[in-house]
Amino acid sequence: MTGLLPFYRGLCTLCNRQARRKAWIVGSRCGFCGTQSSSKPQPNFGLLFDIDGVLVRGKQPIPAAKKAFEKLVDSRGQFVVPVVFVTNAGNCLRQTKADQLAHILGVPITQDQVILSHSPLRMFKKFHDKCVLVSGQGPVLEIAKNVDMLRESFPLLDMVDHNRRPKLPSNAVGNLPKVEAVVLFGEPIRWETHLQLIVDILLTNGNLSSVHQTQTRPHLPLLACNMDLMWMAEAHSPRFGHGTFLVCLENIYKKITGKDLKYEALMGKPSELTYHFAEYLIRSQAMQRQWKHPVTSLYAIGDNLMTDIYGANLYNRYLEERVARKNPKAVAKMVSATGSATAVPQEEEGDNLWESELALPSATSCKSVLVCTGVYNPNVEVPSDASHCIKEAVFHGHRDFRFDPGLVEPDHIVQDVAEAVEVIFEQEKFVPQ
Repeated sequence: MTGLLPFYRGLCTLCNRQARRKAWIVGSRCGFCGTQSSSKPQPNFGLLFDIDGVLVRGKQPIPAAKKAFEKLVDSRGQFVVPVVFVTNAGNCLRQTKADQLAHILGVPITQDQVILSHSPLRMFKKFHDKCVLVSGQGPVLEIAKNVDMLRESFPLLDMVDHNRRPKLPSNAVGNLPKVEAVVLFGEPIRWETHLQLIVDILLTNGNLSSVHQTQTRPHLPLLACNMDLMWMAEAHSPRFGHGTFLVCLENIYKKITGKDLKYEALMGKPSELTYHFAEYLIRSQAMQRQWKHPVTSLYAIGDNLMTDIYGANLYNRYLEERVARKNPKAVAKMVSATGSATAVPQEEEGDNLWESELALPSATSCKSVLVCTGVYNPNVEVPSDASHCIKEAVFHGHRDFRFDPGLVEPDHIVQDVAEAVEVIFEQEKFVPQ
C-alpha cells in the first residue's frame, strides 16, 4: 500500500452509515423492532452503561450484569427502557462490540446501541476527506494509513528497539501524500515507535522527508479518542489506558519544543460530545418504539470517577445551563443574584456542531451512578452518603479537563450494576410489566 486511505472511508465503516440517517431509523433491528403497546409503562429516562468494570472484567462477565439485564429486557427480547453502551474502547467495530455484549449478557444488542471512543468523529466532517495518520490497535487499516505502515516506508526513523533497526541502509518509499491530521484511537502496541513517528509528523508538518521545525508554525490538527489513564481488566489493580500514552506524548512534545501539545478535539468519556451522542441514540430508540414521553432524564452507570462520573456530571452541567439559557425567570434570578449578566451561561461553539449533526437534546438532566466492581473500589461497606467517601488526592483526569470536586461526586454509589438498576427504577417509580 503506497498511499494514505481517505479518512472518510474508514470512518463510515466504524461509525456506520446508518448513523447518518434520520433518528427514526436508528434501532430498527433486534431488541428495538416493533412498536410499544400504550398499556405498558413508557419510560421517560434512558440508561448509559459503561462496559469494563461495570458489565465485564476483561472477557469475564460480572455476575450482577445478567441479573440487571433480566429486569431490562421483556419476554419478547425487547428493552423496556432505552439503553446505550458507552465505552472508551476503540479497537474494534461497533458491530463486533455489540455481538460480544449480546453473547455475554444473553440479550439482543445492535450496533446502534454501542458508542466507542471514536464514534463522535462522525461530527468532524472537515477531516473526512483528508489524509490522516492513525495510532491505535484493531482494524485501523480500514480507516487510514497507520503508524506501522509509515514505519515500513521510513524504517530509519524507528531506532529505539535495536532488534528492529534496519541491517542495511534503505531508501524511503516515495510518493506518500502529505499527512494532514493525526487521530489517536487508543493505546498502541509499540509505544516507542508510535511516540517517535507521531512527534515526527507533528514537527515536520506531515512530511517525514523533511526535518523537524520546532519554532515556525502550530502543529497539525490532533484528535484523541479515549482519555482513560487506567482501566480495569482481570488483574487486581487497574492497567494503563490510552490516557497514559497521551501523558507520554504531551510531555515528550513539550520537552522537545517547549510548547504545549494542542488538541483539535478530545473524544470519549468524559467529553461532552460523547454524552451528547449517547443522548441522541437514547432519544432515537424511544422514537422508534413510539414511546410518547420525551426522554428527560439520563442515568450514566460507571466505575471510574475521572471518566464515567466526571463526564456524566459535566454533561449534566451542560444540560442545566441550556435550561437556564432558555428560561427567562432563571436568567433573571441569576442576574439578580450576581448583579451581572456575564454570569449567565452563553451559547458555546459546541452547541452549533451538536445542533447541526444530532439536533438539540431533549434530556434536562444526567445523573451519575458509581459501582464498586471496577476501578473504584473502596474495599469497605458502601456508604449511604456519596459525599463522605469520595476523596481524591490526585486528579487522574486529562490535563485539559480542570479538576472540580463537584464533578467527581456521584449522585449514587452502589455495590454493582444490578443494584444500580434497582435504584434507578425506584427513583423513576418505574415498574416494568
